[in-house]
Amino acid sequence: MSETEIRQASLDVERGSFRLPESDAAVVAATLPTRGRFFLFLRPSWQAIAGRAARFRPAALKPAFLAAIEEERAFGHGFVLIPVFLIFGVLAWLALPFDIRIANLAVLLCIFGIAALACRWRLAPLRAPLIAVTLFICGMLLVAIETWCIDTVVLDAPVTTNLRGVVFSREQDDRGRWRYGLEIEETSRPKLRRQPLKATLVTRGSGEPFPLGAMVEGRARLSPPSGPALPGLNDFAFDSYFKGIGAVGFFYGAPKLSEKVATEEPEAAFSLRSAAAKTMAAMRETVGERIRASIGGDTGALAAALVTAEERAISRETVEVLRQAGLAHVLAISGLNMALAAGTFLIGARTALSMVPGLAHRVPIKKVAAAGALLMVCLYILISGGAVSALRAWIMISIMLVAVFFDRMSISLRNVALAAIVIVVLMPSAVAGPGFQMSFAATLALVAGYGRWRERRTGKAEAAGGRSKGRLITGVAAGILITSLIGGLATSVYSIAYFHRLPAYGLLANILTMPLISIVIMPFGLFAMLLMPFGLEHLPLMAMAWGLDRMLDVARFVTSLDGEVVTGRIGPIGFVLIAIGGVFLCVLRSWLAISGIVLICAGFFSLALEDGSRPDIVIAEDGRILGLVTDDAIATNRPRPPDFIFSQWQRALAVGEHERPVMLPPAADDLYPAMEQAVRRAPPIDGEKATAIRADFSSAIEASRPGRFVCRDKQWCAARSAIGWTIVTLENPRLFPALCDQADLIVVAARVDVEACAPRRARIVDARTLRRTGAIEIRAEQQEGQGSPVMQIRPAFTTLARPWERHRTYDWRSDTFIEDQPTP
Repeated sequence: MSETEIRQASLDVERGSFRLPESDAAVVAATLPTRGRFFLFLRPSWQAIAGRAARFRPAALKPAFLAAIEEERAFGHGFVLIPVFLIFGVLAWLALPFDIRIANLAVLLCIFGIAALACRWRLAPLRAPLIAVTLFICGMLLVAIETWCIDTVVLDAPVTTNLRGVVFSREQDDRGRWRYGLEIEETSRPKLRRQPLKATLVTRGSGEPFPLGAMVEGRARLSPPSGPALPGLNDFAFDSYFKGIGAVGFFYGAPKLSEKVATEEPEAAFSLRSAAAKTMAAMRETVGERIRASIGGDTGALAAALVTAEERAISRETVEVLRQAGLAHVLAISGLNMALAAGTFLIGARTALSMVPGLAHRVPIKKVAAAGALLMVCLYILISGGAVSALRAWIMISIMLVAVFFDRMSISLRNVALAAIVIVVLMPSAVAGPGFQMSFAATLALVAGYGRWRERRTGKAEAAGGRSKGRLITGVAAGILITSLIGGLATSVYSIAYFHRLPAYGLLANILTMPLISIVIMPFGLFAMLLMPFGLEHLPLMAMAWGLDRMLDVARFVTSLDGEVVTGRIGPIGFVLIAIGGVFLCVLRSWLAISGIVLICAGFFSLALEDGSRPDIVIAEDGRILGLVTDDAIATNRPRPPDFIFSQWQRALAVGEHERPVMLPPAADDLYPAMEQAVRRAPPIDGEKATAIRADFSSAIEASRPGRFVCRDKQWCAARSAIGWTIVTLENPRLFPALCDQADLIVVAARVDVEACAPRRARIVDARTLRRTGAIEIRAEQQEGQGSPVMQIRPAFTTLARPWERHRTYDWRSDTFIEDQPTP
């Protein structure tokens, strides 16, 4: 160090504003007196510590906090926090085990709203907390009103019946099957007392599909929408309830057109709304068919999904490849798709108008182009079907385009907040779904990151001269990298919480495909839609197909790296803390943003402390699938369990290997009864035949390996767990009296007479139990005074008081709801 640098360092040291590295501190210390050497090493650190500690004194903390509040208010973030507290209220009401009446919420809203308005002068500091509570209650009131208005009739139990209904939607899957949405007019043989208003049914029959608005009839198997595959997983009955779907199922054979007509004439307003919905559905279907006919294959189905949001025609293999590569967001009509479409139209229209001589001097071509882009995105949202992610993107893009008319800033947190407020008011229940949460998390993080980057850029003096091509290319590459990184980090915790997996190379896949999506796929898709009314969409669709093929090549390459990380379930406390912390970190601009970091750290700490042990036994809610869980595998009682349930089990429990059951050779003739349709009326097995069945069962279970099922086809499956439990699943309920005393746990997919089992030592789970509890987890828990572990049962439903769960308490014999708690 030079002498000048040493003197300057000495002055900085004396002021307590500088801490030298050890290598340079020795040189400075040699030039100072003994007392100065002491202060050189101790005084700066002491002053820094004392200064920081002084900030946390109560006398200094209150003014600093109020100053931070004023800073946030100056930024306008009070408005940004409005949807945050509304969403908290919605989620709190949905998470409650009971309903709160609308009248009670309205009274609370009036009380806290008036109190917030009355807080002035000395009570002014209480206004902000009271406003927050008012918004919280307002969110609860909004979702309570939505639930009351929808009041969907959900089917209480599976049934086979004749039905007649009007087709309001149709969609073809990758196997050529059609799924129809029907407005049910009538049921017969039997006639349902609680008839759902809408249902979705699959038909396997070939031939021409039924047009929208057609009246069809046929024999169908109807079932209630399924609940969670495991406790804590997604409840599909909740989603169906707020969509108005009360039943799902399939037709036996091909349905036919009905000769009858609707018995009641709908109201004019409802008829107009229904006619508009059917018109848009027909337009969406026509657009999808023309795209698939022009391109064909999975590429055509994928191209149609980007325009119409119809994903069922895409093969499962392609969807799984995109998910493992971290590109599943491309399938959703989200902000990326709509922003690229609007941006392409805006730039293209503005460029075309600027080429007209003298037009730019007479007409504000930027605003004219923005008006055209606004009309285009409105048509886009109508064709896409109006999913939550598409609706959020449409609101934000519309606000940005309207801001162009008034020469205002387009990208801001206020626009994100306004879009969130609109969605919470229109469809409050949507905030509980992963689509809303992931969409807004990514948008909020990107907008907040863009705002901080813009402030940093404007704070620096711009370099003289134009920007070189090299810097432009570097800036674009850096923008793609940072955008993909921020979006991936913002949505990662939601991906883990809802889908229990994380693509390890998702960033790589997004970086490689973003130029294809931005330059080829979406722009040419837009050109194809603009030219489709004139029949000239083929060439743009071919260019779009080429880009989609290259995107699929990238997805397959990334998937081949085997980088998907199956995380398993995470605790709700840690997830909520990380999610709220992320929101505060993005929204707040003052030092209060540290609260977001603290919440995120607390969330990770909670996840690190939670019990990560797996259950020993899992049972599906229909009782037909049972799994024995070990550290790295799950054994089931079926060789090919339904992928819909089993794939959720594998991801939630983070187990990869599947232990299939051992199918025993056929038993002696007439040993086991044949499966009969009227099982309930058939007599139980007793006497010598029951003794022979028990002997056959005992010899089979003794010869089996622990942790793996052995099965008699269409009769029973049994296994011994690692802790010594004997588990039996009965496919033939007539065997229940003969085998109920041979196991520790018996699972039957039908209703059985529990009193017929004597002596009873087994825990019995039948259809009556599962209807009220949903899927079940069982853990082995060692208790004091017990020689062997006891079964600790965790049901999917701990209460059935909510509207989307109440159908499980309905008794068709008495036509009443039996209010009691689920008991395994």
